[in-house]
Amino acid sequence: MADILKVIQYINPNAKCQITDNDVNQIEWLDDTTPISAEDINAKISEYENHISEQEARKASAKSKLEALGLTTEEIKEAFGI
Repeated sequence: MADILKVIQYINPNAKCQITDNDVNQIEWLDDTTPISAEDINAKISEYENHISEQEARKASAKSKLEALGLTTEEIKEAFGI
């Protein structure tokens, strides 16, 4: 199961909330954040997970291309954090 806070931040990067037990039905919205419905959050979970998978695939691709250019794993990590 996806981290509900990360899904909320994917929907609204400025959202402020407190979540109990990673449960979409136990969200306390803070600092006048407009609430996002549990239905909307649940609908975005697979989109968020796909987004993360695509990010990881792009990082892996970039790393392999940099290694093919002769950079070491340590150089890549220090320069790019991947």
